[in-house]
Amino acid sequence: MLPALIVTLAALGIAVLRLWSYRAQMLETARMLEEPPAESNLRLTVRMPGAVPRRLCQAVNKRLEEGRQLRLETQERERELKYTMACISHDIRTPLAGAMGYLQLLEGEGLSPEKKGEYLAVIEGRARTLQTFIAAFYDLSRIEGGELPLEREQVDLRRALSDQLAASYGQIEEAGLDMEVELADGLPPVWADSGAAARIFSNLLTNALRHGKDALSVRLYRAGNVIVSAFSNRAEGLTAEDAAHVFERFYTADKMRTGQSTGLGLAIVKALAERMGHTTAARWEDGVFTIEVRWVI
Repeated sequence: MLPALIVTLAALGIAVLRLWSYRAQMLETARMLEEPPAESNLRLTVRMPGAVPRRLCQAVNKRLEEGRQLRLETQERERELKYTMACISHDIRTPLAGAMGYLQLLEGEGLSPEKKGEYLAVIEGRARTLQTFIAAFYDLSRIEGGELPLEREQVDLRRALSDQLAASYGQIEEAGLDMEVELADGLPPVWADSGAAARIFSNLLTNALRHGKDALSVRLYRAGNVIVSAFSNRAEGLTAEDAAHVFERFYTADKMRTGQSTGLGLAIVKALAERMGHTTAARWEDGVFTIEVRWVI
């Protein structure tokens, strides 16, 4: 009788110790969940036997990971928003400050009509720069938000690009660039929005004319199941690192952001191409900068 009682008491003692240990573990877990560590990478481990505690631990860890990912995404969006607001503020303030400065000069006495005309022309230029930036930012926001309606149809890229080159002839002449144009014959049409395709070619030409040096090469050719439109120009001020970021919103090789570029034109190219199911690429090799749009046939 006595040995059986001793065994029973021992078993009861072990059970009590286990329950105490489980209670201590649960309290420790509760404290960790209430006050997670600063690195926010909390993971629970289970030391209690059985499938149910392990399942509970796995479920809690899954929710913790989801929460961590949500925090990281929120932090990234906050950083992007701060960067966007800083760029918008600067790109609006720069031309606005210039216009205000010339308005003050106009208030000066004894200005000749020629000087007044000169100052008014500068103010108009600053106003147009501001208008262009606001319109581009609005367009990009609509494209990225899926609010800009695009109608997919069969588009002849050769004709679309030829029209843009003809429309930009005066700007090309003014830029003084040697043009090399190679547009392959017999290219099949692609599914795209005709207006969006024209906008892409217009932005690429504007970018090349604004930043290119000496020569500009425009090519349109087929490569397997895609048609490639490639714009190449000498750009000694760029680097391979710049080429990796040119499609990012507000990115500009003008590190001082002097107002020569807002970094929205190429972001619009990428956004429009992707909305239509096509892709973009950029590279810099030996001083030559090339931007490609790969149109899926």
